[in-house]
Amino acid sequence: MRNENEVVDLELSPLTGEDRKHQYYRSIFDKYDKNHSGIIELKELKELIIHDDDIPEQLVEKIYKAADQNKDGQIDFDEFLSMITSKHYKGLFQNYMNIYIRNVLPQRRQNDSDKVEIDGVYEESYTCCPPPIAMVVISAFELACYVMDEATEKDSTLNNSGVTAKMFIYNPYHREECWRFFTYMFVHIGYMHLAMNLFVQLALGVPLEMVHHWWRVLIVYFAGVIAGSLGTSVADPGVFLAGASGGVYALVTAHIAAILMNWKDMSFPHFQLLFFIILCTLDVGSTIYNRYWLDTNQNIGYTAHLAGALAGLLVGIWVLRNFNATKRESYLWWGAVLIYGVCMGVLVLMNVVWTDHFLKIR
Repeated sequence: MRNENEVVDLELSPLTGEDRKHQYYRSIFDKYDKNHSGIIELKELKELIIHDDDIPEQLVEKIYKAADQNKDGQIDFDEFLSMITSKHYKGLFQNYMNIYIRNVLPQRRQNDSDKVEIDGVYEESYTCCPPPIAMVVISAFELACYVMDEATEKDSTLNNSGVTAKMFIYNPYHREECWRFFTYMFVHIGYMHLAMNLFVQLALGVPLEMVHHWWRVLIVYFAGVIAGSLGTSVADPGVFLAGASGGVYALVTAHIAAILMNWKDMSFPHFQLLFFIILCTLDVGSTIYNRYWLDTNQNIGYTAHLAGALAGLLVGIWVLRNFNATKRESYLWWGAVLIYGVCMGVLVLMNVVWTDHFLKIR
């Protein structure tokens, strides 16, 4: 038998890593267990987690039922611990539980201050696994097309006489070659045109991939490219179209969509939104000034820019990740789906059936 001194020695001994982790999870459990009954009831979980409809009630119930392993209608500490640490639950609940725990216990104090700072869930989600390679691969292919054209014929990219330009550029006289509505993104007019697009899509696309994953960003990017060519073919039916600007502008407005849908999970969302609004305003303002006041005859696909930007905003709203969906955001999601579907449907229909409009350029 142990005597009292042995017991005291054990209580004063340093805690192991597992002990600290156990105490940490116990503190979380006690925070949920408001009436100190040793179990967490559904109403307690709802009361503690749901704040201003930030987290859907259905999601709370789903997590509660999955964590209740013995189906007795309550969660004890062992079940709670399993929900937090088990590999079976980790993949399903990790993101949501991290958000919940931060809402309840996340406060860290600043040095020499009583102010409490909450870490941004959005910013903490940046990761290189999976690696953000989509924009890198797209950029490499665009660069390869440029180099191929320049290698076969000097200055071919300036007059669209290169082998890839002839094959990929959107040519209004070959509208039946449907791939051109997409592949024009690989053709660039001169090195400055290429350099600017590569810089912007890498600077804006890679950070998006690190949070929302490569396939979501590719959907947004390609949506901007397709919208740019369809819109240009209707608004300016005689225009040859080259460059990835439709996709690039989609990435710009996709950042705005991500901010709007994750407002409460971001650090300083006001400043981030203001930055992208200023960026878009300056570009649109300079475009209007150059075209209508200076009357410059620049070969710039303004329609493709505008259509790509609109597509990036709408598709970004319903494709990019929303870490903490609210009821208001669900309405915004459905609105974006409806508007994008109608706009793209109209553009496709006009390109298919409005033959008289395109006969004018023959």
